[in-house]
This record gives sequence, structure tokens and C-alpha cells, in this order.
Amino acid sequence: MYDRICVPTDGSDAAAAALEHVLAIAADHGATVQLLHVADTTRDSVTRIGGDVVDVLEREGESIVEEAAARAADRGVDAETAVRQGGVPETVASYAEELDADLVAMSTRGRQGVEHLVGSTTERVVRQSPVPVLALRPGDETVPYPYEDVLVPTDGSPAATAALDRALPIAERAGATVHVLSVVDTGGIGIGDHVEVDVLSEYADDAVAEGVERVEAAGLEAVGAVEVASSAARGIRAYVDDPGVDLVAMGTHGRTGVGRYLLGSVAERTLRTAPVPVLTVPVPEEEEE
Repeated sequence: MYDRICVPTDGSDAAAAALEHVLAIAADHGATVQLLHVADTTRDSVTRIGGDVVDVLEREGESIVEEAAARAADRGVDAETAVRQGGVPETVASYAEELDADLVAMSTRGRQGVEHLVGSTTERVVRQSPVPVLALRPGDETVPYPYEDVLVPTDGSPAATAALDRALPIAERAGATVHVLSVVDTGGIGIGDHVEVDVLSEYADDAVAEGVERVEAAGLEAVGAVEVASSAARGIRAYVDDPGVDLVAMGTHGRTGVGRYLLGSVAERTLRTAPVPVLTVPVPEEEEE
């Protein structure tokens, strides 16, 4: 399932660490990495000065991707390189679509710091990318690959099912345990409203049972869990910390109303706070119906 991986890089230490993690994945799956540097021509300093600066940015980009390609070759991974002009999120998303990539893998931190990228670039790539995005936080290079424990939050929606389907091939590489978690979000429920909590718990139980069945059908060990928390993101983060999860895989869209567990905001908050790699899987709106 992972044959072509798009890897944006800006030459930063964080991007280099993320590349090492991605190369391990690519080597395991026999994938080709498509190394992309975006010469950000949308910055004010570039638009004011013009062509000379763009030329410098492109030359710098060529050096960055060639160095990354050399590292891929050292690991026995096939690599192709590209330098494109434009805004980073839009260019990454469009390039991944053009390549028909199976995955975009990128660091959440770059030259301009963690807040710039977590609050802007990575989340915007996740929103716009038509393919799954693996977000690697600084420090994720210490997370072992192949992953031993994979967490898939679920609300029973098509997005959650898509995330599970994408997580299974990764888990299968090392026979990882797949944790299927549904969070009963009590944040919008009135104090003492046990009836609504019970209804949400039933939805959660059903969603987990369905996910566990899919995992076991793939021949993997499954752990099902239902947690009650003041928000879905808090419940997910608490679960990540407790059993020692190596990867979180989640849909970027989910239900609203009584089935509201995985809203887009939950995926974004998980991206910001999870101390492990996060795989986000988009689902076209028509498949959400």
C-alpha cells in the first residue's frame, strides 16, 4: 500500500531526523521516496525582491534534496527529487496528488520553529492533502520502527474505517498490536445527564467492536477500549501516554451530533500534542455520507 512516499524537506535538523524515520518505512515497504523542497515564493521578502531571490531559493532547494537523496541511497532506498515554487502547504498537497503518492511524510518543525509549522504548515497540508499525511514531531526519531503498538481512534465513521485500513499494513510489518479506542466526549453534556452518556457509550462500544473485528480478521492482535473524557483529544492523549503507543492513525473527518468523536479539530489537536507520529487519513465528503 505504501509504494510512493512524498517527503517535503527544508534542510533543517528536524526534517533530517524525520527523513531517517521515513527511510526506515520506505526500506521496509520497498517504497520510492519523492523528495520535495518548496521554494516559498509567497513570503513578503521574496515577492518584494523578485527573481534573484527565487533563483537563490531554487539553488538552495536543489542542494537540500540532493543531500537527502544521497542519504536515501545510503539506506538502499530509491529516491527522486523535485524543487517547486509556491506556498508550502498548497504545493505539497498538489505535488502529492500529481505523483499519486500513497503518503506524505513530514516533520512538524522546520527552520522557522515548531509554532510556525504545527500551527500553520503541517495542519494546512493535512487539511488540503488528498492522501494520508504522517506528521513526525521533533524527537520522534527515538520512536522505533516498525511500530509495536498502533492506536486507531474510532467513532465508527468512514473516516475512522479508512484510518484503520491504512494503519493495518503498517501494523502487519511487525505484527504490531492495534489498539482501537473510542472516546465518550462529555464536554458538551450537562452534569448528571447519564442518559446521553449511556447512549454515547453504546455508540462507542459498537464502533470499537467493529474495529476490533477488522483487526482480528487481518490476523493481528487487537485491544479494544472505551474511555470517558472531557474531550476526545484529551482522551486520545491520555491513552497514548498510558500503554505506550508508537503511532496514532486517525481520520480527518468524523460525525457530528450524537456520534461526534473525531471532528477535524480533534485531529488537529492530536497533531499538536501527541508525542508520537500521527498518521491522518482524509476521506472525501461523499464517502462520509
